[in-house]
Amino acid sequence: MSKILNEKVAVITGSSRGLGLAIAKAYAREGAKIVIASRSQRSVDSAVKMLENTGAQATGLACDVADIVQVEALAEHAIRTFGQIDIWVNNAGLSAPYGPTADISSRTFQSITDTNVTGTYNGSVVALRKMVNRKHGKIINLLGRGDTGSVPLQNAYTSSKVWVRNFTQALAKEYKDSGIEIFGFNPGLVLTEMISDVEAVAGYEEKMNPLRFVTAMWGNEAEIPAQKAVWLASPDTDGASGKMVTILTPWFTFSRALVTGLRWLLRQPIKMMDMQVSSVQSAMELQPVPIEEKKR
Repeated sequence: MSKILNEKVAVITGSSRGLGLAIAKAYAREGAKIVIASRSQRSVDSAVKMLENTGAQATGLACDVADIVQVEALAEHAIRTFGQIDIWVNNAGLSAPYGPTADISSRTFQSITDTNVTGTYNGSVVALRKMVNRKHGKIINLLGRGDTGSVPLQNAYTSSKVWVRNFTQALAKEYKDSGIEIFGFNPGLVLTEMISDVEAVAGYEEKMNPLRFVTAMWGNEAEIPAQKAVWLASPDTDGASGKMVTILTPWFTFSRALVTGLRWLLRQPIKMMDMQVSSVQSAMELQPVPIEEKKR
């Protein structure tokens, strides 16, 4: 029986762990050749070895997606190894500490923009330049919480996802007749380190407690959105460029809430997520270095 992604070559950024690795595994099970990418070559090598041990064809390269030179090198590595690129998933992403925008350091805010915004741009344009002559390919950009509206106290991350959504929709319209299909994908609440090990501005730690219940109700193991990512990369979405897909559909959220409510009424245990919250100092409290001292 032919596998749905048989012989396709998929580049997945931020794929040495978490959702990215789950997508890589799911693609490999469907016959795709996998190109792993993350900032650490050691992590890349570990993920590649794990995939190869399952019989998958895989390679990888350390890549900071904020640096277009490194992204171009990743694409060249994929083509040199497997001959082409059919699927490119811009999965690499960072989140910021929970808290008011002015309390988040400018350096942290910039790092979120570098990875989530510039990284998505870099991956998209590099993939397009490799795919356009073949008139074939699929680009999947990861959306996230806040991609359709503002979310206070999570401004850095959520604003970046609004940008990704708008960028992806515009890109799909620009290349609608190119043979390249471009999608936005919101995987919902994925039970990975991104939401289990979080940071909060000092004084805002307790405001994150509701997240434990929210994830118990609507969280998913990474394998569930990974299967949706398989569908997006498959022939089933041919001709649907520009589609914005989310795991958190109205029916999904309602059904999960109903199940959780029934468990509560029946006094059945509801497992809360184990969440580690680390405190970070407010940028408002950081003292600027005097100009005279800088000159020294």
